[in-house]
Amino acid sequence: MKILVVEDNTKLAENLKQGLMQEGYAVDVVEDGLVAEKRILLNRDEYDLVVLDRMLPGKDGVAVCHNWRENDVVVPVLMLTALDATDDKVTGLDAGADDYLAKPFAFKELLARIHALLRRPKKTSPIVLTSHNASINTTSRMVTYKDKPISLTLKEFMVLEYLMRNLNKVITRDELYSHAWDFADSSFSNTVDVHIKNLRRKIHDNGKIIQTIRGVGYKMEG
Repeated sequence: MKILVVEDNTKLAENLKQGLMQEGYAVDVVEDGLVAEKRILLNRDEYDLVVLDRMLPGKDGVAVCHNWRENDVVVPVLMLTALDATDDKVTGLDAGADDYLAKPFAFKELLARIHALLRRPKKTSPIVLTSHNASINTTSRMVTYKDKPISLTLKEFMVLEYLMRNLNKVITRDELYSHAWDFADSSFSNTVDVHIKNLRRKIHDNGKIIQTIRGVGYKMEG
């Protein structure tokens, strides 16, 4: 698999490249946000994952990620930043990042998060799931709403798939977080809510398709 590392700290970028190459990944490094943005837009299928620093010359990582998502780029994005406040995490995820890792970090944790992002949803029956006007193909990861294709990030897809595999059941935030992220993070419990918000926006849902069960979690009816 091929990873694009977008990091303007030359030493850190080189260390990440060497470490990831030792793990068997092909790695390219870019130090400018605008260059990275154009590279992905022009070569959508070249990379399996992007490690994206938030603070970059040319164009900051949040703006880059947001533009990718606006242009239906679905490559998983792991955002790196020295900013660890909750509001900063929300901003990164709201821009379309699939996961968020604050500096400094252990390389083993970075690897674990990369592995989690690259892990495809399980291909279990049925392959096609439907609810109301939404439909997803769990093999191709194609998502449609009213027969029109919509673009989801990997995490958004995993959240929607889990809800659709459990129609008419109340699913807690912890269950969704455990399914899609594989990390316990009690300091940042609104990750799921951010992704539900994004899903609702993309499928033009006013709360009737994905229902909020106050104080518990969410439910999707069949």
